[in-house]
Amino acid sequence: MSQDRQTETLESIASRLRIVLEARNSAREQVLRQCREVIRTSALAIRAVHRQQFEESARLLQEARRNTENIKAILIPHPELLFAGYVHDAQKEYVEAEAVYAIVRGEPLPSPERLGVEAAAYLNGMAEAGSECRRYVLDRLRAGEIACADRLLEVMDDIYYELITFDFPDAITGNLRRTTDAFRAVLERTRGDLTLTFQQRALEEALRSATERYGSH
Repeated sequence: MSQDRQTETLESIASRLRIVLEARNSAREQVLRQCREVIRTSALAIRAVHRQQFEESARLLQEARRNTENIKAILIPHPELLFAGYVHDAQKEYVEAEAVYAIVRGEPLPSPERLGVEAAAYLNGMAEAGSECRRYVLDRLRAGEIACADRLLEVMDDIYYELITFDFPDAITGNLRRTTDAFRAVLERTRGDLTLTFQQRALEEALRSATERYGSH
């Protein structure tokens, strides 16, 4: 260590550290704004999917993707902020929106590498996407599109059974166990709704068949 650094005053040390922390705080403020925007556009993208406005949803997802990429770029000099809760939440919401779009459209699920997100955010986003699909399943059941609803339930099942294989501490997975437990409850309710619809459809078919058979005599 140089003599100059050894004899550096507390005032000069504080001055240097202030510059470092000011830069970090500035990056944090920028990232917070970007995170809020990612969460907003992701929520709008999911709403557009439920309304079957797929072009609008795709446009919003592109916007969310740009903001997600901007966040990572801003944090290159400040990697310690990449694992902050607000960054995790924004990435998780973005993953959820991308996954819901892919599931409903029958497309392959996007990888974390393609989305540019951390592992914990990806897994929690997938769990929340599975839960979010319940609403679309119920909409399809009301529309009489049972085959579509059944396909979505199969995808939800696949996601759940993959997620439960991640047996790591919550500090590593971002409380994935809790998110997956909530997803399981949604999944079982959805399975019950679909089963009931199948049973009602079978009963209606049986009654219709009986009416046609006995009505012809």
